[in-house]
Amino acid sequence: MLLYPGMTALDVVGPQGLLAGLAPGSLHLVARTPGPVPSDTGLSLLATTSFADCPSELDVLFVPGGDGTPAQMRDAATLAFLRDRASRARWVTSVCTGSLILAAAGLLDGYRATSHWCVRESVLPLLGAIPVDERVVFDRDRITAAGVSAGLDFALALAARLRGEDYARTAQLVAEYAPQPPFAAGSPAMASPGTTRAALAILGDLVAEARAAATGRAR
Repeated sequence: MLLYPGMTALDVVGPQGLLAGLAPGSLHLVARTPGPVPSDTGLSLLATTSFADCPSELDVLFVPGGDGTPAQMRDAATLAFLRDRASRARWVTSVCTGSLILAAAGLLDGYRATSHWCVRESVLPLLGAIPVDERVVFDRDRITAAGVSAGLDFALALAARLRGEDYARTAQLVAEYAPQPPFAAGSPAMASPGTTRAALAILGDLVAEARAAATGRAR
């Protein structure tokens, strides 16, 4: 699981909480160097492994999203690490705008993929991916999930592929994952125009910076 400055902590912590039992002692939180890595809200997560020390062959390679996405789309060391490990990984995966980082590494060219709604249609195609408006998208050995909270859906879907549906159902029950949100505003299709405008005002810089990073990507 990749960590980088400005990631969204829930993108990592949600899937990690559901998947840790599948990989006791072998789930690596990877960053350029080990140590605390600040999220986009200031909460730090602890990287346990460096790029150099991360195992060369992985069952799952995972990339979270967050405000730091555009910087990672331009970061040569991160992109090189992802290309190398993806070449041997069983599954190459992301949550939220993590798919833009995978795509910037050339890992979603021609693949159906999703991302956070604010960049799915506007930025993913610039990077060679085929945008899909679904919560979790499987295309061959790629798995991408929509924004933030979709990380829980992603983790259960992946757990089912790795260990079977009975295991995934049990993990869901242990987590008591039975969402009943207090508002019907979790997507632009459900939210009011005013709510969507307010969300875009918050997300505007991320969208603009991600578009600029995608447009400037060397091909």
